[in-house]
Amino acid sequence: MVKWQSFFDENNNSHRAFELPGARPHYNPDRPGQVEHIFLDLVLDIPNQSFAGSCTITLNPVRNGLTNLQLDAVNLNILSVEVDGIHQDFDYDGEKLQIRLQDPTEGGKEIKLAINYSVEKPQRGLYFISPTPDYPHKPTQVWTQGEDEDSRFWFPCFDYPGQLAKSELRVQVPKQYMAISNGELIATEEVGEVKIYHWLQQQIHPSYLMTLAVGDFAELKDEWKGKPVTYYVEKGREDEARLSMGKTPRMIEFFSEKFGYPYPYPKYAQVCVDDFIFGGMENTSTTLLTDRCLLDEKAALDNRNTESLVAHELAHQWFGDLVVIKHWSHAWIKEGMASYCEVLWTEQEYSQDEAAYYLLNEARSYLTEDSSRYRRPIVTHVYREAIELYDRHLYEKGACVYHMIRAELGDELFDRAIQTFVRDNAHKTVETVDLLRAIEKATGRNLLFLFDQYVYRGGHPDFKVGYSWDGDSNLAKVTVTQTQAKTDNGKVNGLFDLKIPLAFGFSSPEKPILKTFTIRINQQEQSFYFPLENKPSFISFDSGNKYLKTVTLEYPLPELKAQLELDPDPISRIYAAAALGKKGGLEAVKALSKALQNEPLWCVRCEVAKNLGEIKLDTVFNELVIGLNDRNPYVRRVVVETLGELKTSDSYDAIKQIVETGDASYYVEAAAIRALGGMVATSLTDKEGETLQIFGHILRQKAGWNEMLRSAAIGGLSQIKSSAAALNLIVEYTHLGIPQALRLAAIRALGSISTGQNSENVEWILELIGQFSQETFFLTQVSLVNALGQMQTPKAIALLSPLANQTADGRVRRIAEEAIFKVQKNAGNDVAIKQLREELDGVKKENQQLKTRLEKLEAKSS
Repeated sequence: MVKWQSFFDENNNSHRAFELPGARPHYNPDRPGQVEHIFLDLVLDIPNQSFAGSCTITLNPVRNGLTNLQLDAVNLNILSVEVDGIHQDFDYDGEKLQIRLQDPTEGGKEIKLAINYSVEKPQRGLYFISPTPDYPHKPTQVWTQGEDEDSRFWFPCFDYPGQLAKSELRVQVPKQYMAISNGELIATEEVGEVKIYHWLQQQIHPSYLMTLAVGDFAELKDEWKGKPVTYYVEKGREDEARLSMGKTPRMIEFFSEKFGYPYPYPKYAQVCVDDFIFGGMENTSTTLLTDRCLLDEKAALDNRNTESLVAHELAHQWFGDLVVIKHWSHAWIKEGMASYCEVLWTEQEYSQDEAAYYLLNEARSYLTEDSSRYRRPIVTHVYREAIELYDRHLYEKGACVYHMIRAELGDELFDRAIQTFVRDNAHKTVETVDLLRAIEKATGRNLLFLFDQYVYRGGHPDFKVGYSWDGDSNLAKVTVTQTQAKTDNGKVNGLFDLKIPLAFGFSSPEKPILKTFTIRINQQEQSFYFPLENKPSFISFDSGNKYLKTVTLEYPLPELKAQLELDPDPISRIYAAAALGKKGGLEAVKALSKALQNEPLWCVRCEVAKNLGEIKLDTVFNELVIGLNDRNPYVRRVVVETLGELKTSDSYDAIKQIVETGDASYYVEAAAIRALGGMVATSLTDKEGETLQIFGHILRQKAGWNEMLRSAAIGGLSQIKSSAAALNLIVEYTHLGIPQALRLAAIRALGSISTGQNSENVEWILELIGQFSQETFFLTQVSLVNALGQMQTPKAIALLSPLANQTADGRVRRIAEEAIFKVQKNAGNDVAIKQLREELDGVKKENQQLKTRLEKLEAKSS
């Protein structure tokens, strides 16, 4: 049995530990030599989902006397091994290929390993996509996914990022298909009914970035400074490709300038493939993207996710492909920068204020994982599988670290440091210390203090900030508390030591005047005193939002109102809106309502709407509903979601009108549909029948981009937890043949709705999930784990255990184990609730007995 208590950090019981049972330190293997070149020569048998061919590795041994070479090779049929044309004996256990060399190596003298092999129905690494009886219109495609260590599933290799080599791929496919790979297409040849594509990647890169994509694609051609920029999509989706990826040449120009290094490869291709298991993968010069990222015109109105995805994967061509991590524990260097490049592109394309808001949401994403899942250092080599590291600490917190580096250095020195890092390490492998060295080389600054606090240990500061004004002395007092710090045996643990900018704002006719101080915060609680000529209108803590943190403002109401209205920093205005929402009262409602109508930045209006909904006063509806007419679809979406939380007849009617008449934005419509379900599930039960009819109509008549509207209806149904009719509707859309996005939404919804169903229906749900759990598609397994993790019956654990123990994908195994823990907790809560209900029923019964006895006594006395 798994010892779930080991999931907890013994030093801080409020945070679960990252390491699961079985986690251990990981290191790169010993290096037998330098891999100079990898040549794959393959023949695909697409109908039979198999392939065969050879892998030739040119190796320059590091020393004399090596008699054994070990390669990674999982579930391959190894047919023969030769070294320089001479047959070699080998041992193979299904995971490692041990080559017993007839002649010991000579240091510096290259050898060629030629391995003939075949693969049938590969489990990972290379994926065959084809039509099925349930999905007859699915395209025929083949594509690969190597990161983290899955290249070993489709060719023998030294499968870790520390080995960089040139690569070459020659592949034979049916002639109606294209084959796209790394580097340049150096030859094609048609032989009867087949076509041979020959690709050459002349710049060195790791094995996990080698790729192949095959399909009947439409090819759209663009360029950047004479280099081909191409987009490959399923035929018929050309307009969506332009809409979704058309900014790529401008992005290449921007990143080339930002990194001080022109785009380094002969072409840049983006291939959109079906059933892709990630959003995107930055294979060198050839990025694969999920076809779910392709936008229609309506989706493009308020979906910047695709644009950010394109920017993210492109940025990897420098951070990850040109500059390669030496070990997975340092993956934040590339993933953090690629995520920060989403922020940089937003700043370039839209505005600095919108980029600040983007970064705030990156921070929030990390903070959610830190508070609800686990806490870990960004850099750690202790894990079970490297893929476990690919989380919000790696991406979003990593992005925040890059922003803090920028804040410490300033824009000019930040650019200089990043450009130095790229130039000095191009076509090399790096560790975190190399970034520190580049920063010091370029700027003279030693930022180890920042890395020690944010990279090499887990967590972040949680600040509580109080303010008061002494009018007699013209003295401002600011008290800062680090609430994350804990005292243990007289010692304070978990403190951060940072120099925070604190600005006092004074209103003036044109724009506020800021007087900024830098305060060093390094204690659990500190008070700072500032003599000022006049009382400030507002106070801006961490002016410019430079540091990753949480902050709670405990300012008087007038200062919060002034900050919301006057502070030039949008994030500070957002913090003020949150503090006003927490304070509540009519004055706060008036201030937030005014901001909802007059605030110029849509991002702040979104946050104002959220916090207005936190105030439980009847007047809130009238102030919020005005936001349904906001010109910005992001704001309308948030207003709809917030109105849904009010759960009144008026808010129901307002949202229902949007569902019936529609909106220019899919996202606004979807938010309205989901909101109806939440409203009738609690307060407005009399409208349940009407709402079920609405959802049924949507499921029959509306689809929307990527099944967004019908999936929203499923989400709405899942909130009506006690309704058997809602469950029946959801089940209709869980079966094979239903469009994938909609089916996955329905499977996830089974878990949510199960918590309010009777025992018979819960058994039915478990039976359905049990049937679906035989499917091996990654996204289906993730949805099943999601559903089971929401259930409150221990029986869910019996279905989760095989997913945790037997599934090939490490990500599924991890989330399944976490789901088991969650179910155990949920089931425990369910038992407690049942016990309380039984006790309450007992009390009610006793009260009824007492009441009956009392009535009898009263009757006798009368």
